[in-house]
Amino acid sequence: MSGNNVISRRDFLSGVGSALAFPYIVSSSVLGEGGNVAPSNRITMGSIGVGGMGTNNMRAFLNQSDVQVVAVCDVVEASNEYGHWYKNGWQGPWFGREPARKIVDDYYTKKTSSGKHKGCDAYNDFRELLARDDIDAVCITTPDHWHAVMVVMAAAAGKDIYCEKPLSLTIAEGRAMVEAVQRYGTVFQTGTQRRSDQKFRFICELVRNGRIGRLRKIITSIGKNNKEAPSKDWKPEPVPDWLDYDMWLGPAPWVPYHTSRCLYTFRFGLDYSGGQTTNLGAHWIDVAQWANGTDLTGPIEVEDLGGEYPTDGLFTTATNVHFRALFANGVEMFMKTDQGGPLRFEGSDGWIQLHNGKLTSSPESVKDSTIGPDEIHLYKSNDHHRNLIDCIKTRDRTAAPVEVGHRSTSVCHLGNIAMTLKRKLRWNPDLERFIGSDEANSMLSRSMRSPWHL
Repeated sequence: MSGNNVISRRDFLSGVGSALAFPYIVSSSVLGEGGNVAPSNRITMGSIGVGGMGTNNMRAFLNQSDVQVVAVCDVVEASNEYGHWYKNGWQGPWFGREPARKIVDDYYTKKTSSGKHKGCDAYNDFRELLARDDIDAVCITTPDHWHAVMVVMAAAAGKDIYCEKPLSLTIAEGRAMVEAVQRYGTVFQTGTQRRSDQKFRFICELVRNGRIGRLRKIITSIGKNNKEAPSKDWKPEPVPDWLDYDMWLGPAPWVPYHTSRCLYTFRFGLDYSGGQTTNLGAHWIDVAQWANGTDLTGPIEVEDLGGEYPTDGLFTTATNVHFRALFANGVEMFMKTDQGGPLRFEGSDGWIQLHNGKLTSSPESVKDSTIGPDEIHLYKSNDHHRNLIDCIKTRDRTAAPVEVGHRSTSVCHLGNIAMTLKRKLRWNPDLERFIGSDEANSMLSRSMRSPWHL
């Protein structure tokens, strides 16, 4: 199988019995004239969810010379109400499917000899994008409650996938995503970009190679909620013309619209997100799992240490996070709300931490250590988006494959469940079930609003 030809991807999917294996026929009008890579060697992509981070991801793929972005999708037509993504001096609206389409067309226009390009289509419904047989891969940057449905459908449609963290809304949804990706032979990258950052790889290699002795304790810190909640007597608002609100809700329960329910602040509602526990925690716990060598499993116990939730109002995710997870190897991992706190590993012979990009250790020599040729070397990627494209061509595993993304996000979910129940809970990471708690097990999945299902 050639690692440099996209046709190999089609052959691969056909070989594993994919339900959809399409002929590789892409018209020149779709591919345009951008770059100097032959059309047969390009990866064609669609971006689903083009808000703040979604536009960032789309631009990252635009900058790959062997990628052609041919479609974008968002339930927002165009809006400048994207919270902290707002840039003073910009002329809005600039986020949504129409601004994204313009970004793509303008980018490729600059690369054409004619100075014209209109090869990017924009959709409100992601199913129309997935139905196209000229798209090889999709980038999914939607609110968390949409990830599982879109990933499962994209895998079944024969698309390779980049999906932002946190991977899932529930542990059951994460497992469904893993099974779909495995079933269809999908190349998958979770958007935990620290897996492609040399600083984080190095600290994990130091821990894995015993530079601080036997690992005993991991401390992960996350920031507090960065948006003020609406008043507790909030009232429903009219749905703006630029938003397909029913489609935004999708599998989540129907509730009245409010500005603070959607766009960036979706992450403070439990119907759509696990809060900062999963939003920020997915990054830090992923690195902790990597260093601990437990990124394909999970803890055996999780305990609330004082997590706090709102008692009323529109925002429902934890305002103060504090829990402990115990692993079978004896390592304890803690997550707490500590704005700007370090990622710290403590062992029998010393400690090492990364704080504000600076590596410190005791003994000090640990941070200056060199990983020898015969020691443990972890997966090396220096560009998370590029890594996906390379792996699509070779069919190799990515820096952050689906099982890894699922397991890291699962620890966050376990913490939320323990903090909600105010309890210590035993967990079987192989069965992905709590031991002796039907109440906790009932929180591993949620029903979906019709017609959406897994």
